[in-house]
Amino acid sequence: MKLDSLTLFHVSMPLVSPFETSFGRTTDRECIVIAARSGGLTGYGECVADRDPGYSYETSHTAWHILKDFAAPLLLGQDVADAADFQQRVASIRGHNLAKAGVEMALWDLLGKRDGKSLREMLGGSRDRVPVGVSVGLQESPEALVQAVGKYLAEGYARIKIKIKPGRDVGDASAVRKAFPKIKLQVDANSAYTLETAAALRPLDDLDLLLIEQPLNEDDIWDHAKLQAQFRTPICLDESIVSPRHARYAIEMKACQIINIKAGRVGGLSQAVAVHDLCRASGLPVWCGGMLETGIGRASNLALASLPGFTLPGDISASERYYARDITRERFTLNDDSTITVPSGPGLGICVDEAALKEFTLNEMTLCE
Repeated sequence: MKLDSLTLFHVSMPLVSPFETSFGRTTDRECIVIAARSGGLTGYGECVADRDPGYSYETSHTAWHILKDFAAPLLLGQDVADAADFQQRVASIRGHNLAKAGVEMALWDLLGKRDGKSLREMLGGSRDRVPVGVSVGLQESPEALVQAVGKYLAEGYARIKIKIKPGRDVGDASAVRKAFPKIKLQVDANSAYTLETAAALRPLDDLDLLLIEQPLNEDDIWDHAKLQAQFRTPICLDESIVSPRHARYAIEMKACQIINIKAGRVGGLSQAVAVHDLCRASGLPVWCGGMLETGIGRASNLALASLPGFTLPGDISASERYYARDITRERFTLNDDSTITVPSGPGLGICVDEAALKEFTLNEMTLCE
């Protein structure tokens, strides 16, 4: 498939409510939308790099630079056969997985539209609905957190994830567990602890949590292995898993019992499937993480989470959880059983709302051969 052009849209979208984690507070979410054109077709992708280097060293500005000055020259005018071919072509770009993943998503959308196949079908997904949960950011107080959790439970979410950080961890989780003794509950630290300070989290072992996500440094696997040995509750790795190779390290070192898979973090959907396959062969449960995606990235996540190894609910909440107006005409909604339906149309199965995209675009650039 010859790539004729790539158009980059630097987008900023207001969130319905601020989202706070251990590394910062977000009120407007930035990303880069990528439109790849080939033979009269347009495929869309989403680079989930945000404005600030909190979750990742990549930002929307660094991704713009990498896409414009390094990725595009390797791809434009070239016959890119598939995702494997794409990965070979961009292998000379070290790191910058979020940028790579955005282009690969657009390529999958193009391939699906060309061949009349949905992304779920192309990836090997086996479900038309996937179980989902909701991620609740840090609130002003434990009482406010309990109120927020109650709201999402009333909306139909069956699994709750709360963000934690030092000083806002055991107390918050205990308050939620006391208020809702039987819900599926997990916590996410986003690398806020060291091996020493994580000792404060040991009371979490008594709260019947699904998992404790990424308590230690974003590049750590070794100390997570030490920490997992101290906890009954499964440790789940997120930021540490940036490739299938790192997933293998974590499995062999027993650094975790669960892995959160984000296609952006590992460099593309093809790499996410490779991590899924490796974990499934090793008997390690996986789930699909979220990055406040627009409808473009949300459609991609749903297709990925339809693979059989995704046995835990993903952070793929309904569109209204994050955006009053999205940039796709589709509004993903929560089903009565805390699932969301996977798109079945060709490619990502979505239609971009061009007017909305224009409204939220800060900068636009078209790159040609």
